[in-house]
Amino acid sequence: MIKIRPSAARGHANHGWLDTYYSFSFSNYYDPKHMGFRDLRVINEDRVSAGKGFGSHPHRDMEIITYIIEGELSHRDSTGTEATIRQNDVQRMSAGTGVTHSEYNNSANPVHLLQIWIMPEADGLQPSYEDRTFPREEKQDRLRLIASRDGRDGSTRINQDASVYASLLESGKTLDLELKAGRHAWVQLVSGELEVNGTRMVKGDGAAISDESKLALASVGGNGAAEFLLFDLA
Repeated sequence: MIKIRPSAARGHANHGWLDTYYSFSFSNYYDPKHMGFRDLRVINEDRVSAGKGFGSHPHRDMEIITYIIEGELSHRDSTGTEATIRQNDVQRMSAGTGVTHSEYNNSANPVHLLQIWIMPEADGLQPSYEDRTFPREEKQDRLRLIASRDGRDGSTRINQDASVYASLLESGKTLDLELKAGRHAWVQLVSGELEVNGTRMVKGDGAAISDESKLALASVGGNGAAEFLLFDLA
């Protein structure tokens, strides 16, 4: 079963400095039919203007992943971590018992990113931070693991039974992924056009997938690669 969450149906807010689309209920956008999928709670597609950002604010008991599509974002948190992440970088912050952080675009150009929240397998964990670079060639025409519970294959480590993959699939290329019994998946399409088991997706669409043993992924657009994230979820 594959259910498309159309790009145009997402929540939307434009604050001038921040233009954001919500796949699931978030902030002032509330839709009881779209509160998340499995342990995936938030996918926000954000565009932050140059010189702007999110002031210091708290989080707790959440695995927060930032996937940079284009541009750069600087991070500072109450654990003393300071870092700037750029295109092809992935940042993971485990909020655990509580952390305060800020995120700013200190560059001269806008930054385009996905902000992802995954519910942790336990509350009250020790806060932690990690970032990794996954070069474009590692995502080219393959599923590159970028986050997992065991940190395998050089992925960032998250406190949940979930595996997150990123891909840049050239037009005409295909990929397959086996899903174990009882597993579910979510596909978030950043750009291009993609078919998942024959179901077509366009830029910004999400797909909730259950009761499928195998995913056949095909890039079908004629204008460059399909960039997407794939979440393998319990």
